[in-house]
Amino acid sequence: MPGLTLAEARRMLDAGLAEADRIGQPMNVAILDAGGHLLAFARQDGAIRASIDISQRKATTALLMEAPTAALMPLVQPGAELYGLEQTAGGMVVFGGGIPVQRDGELVGAVGVSAGSAEQDVQVAEAAVAAVKA
Repeated sequence: MPGLTLAEARRMLDAGLAEADRIGQPMNVAILDAGGHLLAFARQDGAIRASIDISQRKATTALLMEAPTAALMPLVQPGAELYGLEQTAGGMVVFGGGIPVQRDGELVGAVGVSAGSAEQDVQVAEAAVAAVKA
């Protein structure tokens, strides 16, 4: 099964950036292919620079864990079964904004968004994913 194409990644990027504009929060949006390689990226004017790396790490985490990063937060708390996960694989990010992208049940890539609140990051990531689900 082919992974995300550049055309799909650009549609995702455009949809995510449009949602960020709509909510008035400049964002960093990273799209990875199934191998974890950067396929598309944008940093909107005013998006914080620290979130360049965070957005890519969110996408990587979603890809490696095959789960939205927002779903990982309760699992990494002290005493929980994945406590310490964020210290592995070069530094995973376990708060909202990373979402894996699947096609016909197969993992084909991931999106990571960062620079707003975790809720805003998830909202923009969901808009990006919806662009290839439609």
